[in-house]
Amino acid sequence: APAWAQERASKDEAVAMVRAGLDHIKKVGAEQAYKDFTEDKANWNKKDLYIMVYNGKNVGLAHGANKAIVGKDMSAVKDANGVQIVADMNKIAASKGKGWLDYDWPHPQTKKIEPKVMYCEKLAETAVCGGVYP
Repeated sequence: APAWAQERASKDEAVAMVRAGLDHIKKVGAEQAYKDFTEDKANWNKKDLYIMVYNGKNVGLAHGANKAIVGKDMSAVKDANGVQIVADMNKIAASKGKGWLDYDWPHPQTKKIEPKVMYCEKLAETAVCGGVYP
């Protein structure tokens, strides 16, 4: 991978991208926004950061790194430590409105398992999230 591809986004950039994503959903509607988050890499993938959206039943609605997740129930997805990633993201969004989740996940560029922090905000019955590898 080129050196620039190794750039890591910050927690502030994750918050900014999630908030931009929320604005985009409100501006163009959920269906178009989810398509944009999943397919428009030029605008919605920055460094190692991308947007993902899950409904309250843990089904992927948008995913900037893995289109195959869209439409799939991700309830059973856990990290090596047993953190139920998508279910816990939804719990944070539903109970607090927004917040952070810590877990371990393969970095999209290095493929190595690393600590990751995911920022999520609730919008209607969804969790709109973006994560970084600190």
